[in-house]
Order: sequence, then C-alpha cells, then structure tokens
Amino acid sequence: MIVPLIFHIPAALREFTGGHSTVELDGSAGTVGDALARLWAVYPGVRDRLTNDQGELRQHVNVFIGNENIRYTGGLASPLADGAEITVVPAISGGSGS
Repeated sequence: MIVPLIFHIPAALREFTGGHSTVELDGSAGTVGDALARLWAVYPGVRDRLTNDQGELRQHVNVFIGNENIRYTGGLASPLADGAEITVVPAISGGSGS
C-alpha cells in the first residue's frame, strides 16, 4: 500500500497551491527535502517562499514533521517515515508589550 505524502499549507501560501490547505502526493520520500522537491514539482511557486537562493529554509518559515520542528531534527535532511505529515508554518514575531 502506498501512503501519500501529506502537506499542510498555511493560508499565506495557498495561492501557490491552487487554494489547497492540504496537498497529498502519491509516493514516498526519504527526507523532508525530497518531499518538498516533490511538492515544488507540482507547485513551483511555493519553493521561493520557503527557501533562499542557496536552497536553505528561510529564517521566517518553520517546517514540522508531526510535532517536531525540522530545525532540531536535521533540517531538510530530516528523515521521513511512511505516513508522516509535513506542516509549513510561517514564523510569527511579536510586537512590544507596552
């Protein structure tokens, strides 16, 4: 049985995924980077919003495998298990508390 790759897309990026909040792609990927490359093949506009010119994840973007932020699990090289769900979350910065 093939388990799809599932991506949860934030509202700010849905214009680049045809309005979809969840994207499912058939097949598997060994790493988060591999999975994102598959997403970008279908929705190329997402790539520039997630990575910089060096192909690194932008500072203001967080990517999670389940509840784990990939910044602490190996970045784009983080391994993926079958059935893992990837969530893209734009970083939120706060203002002053005065």
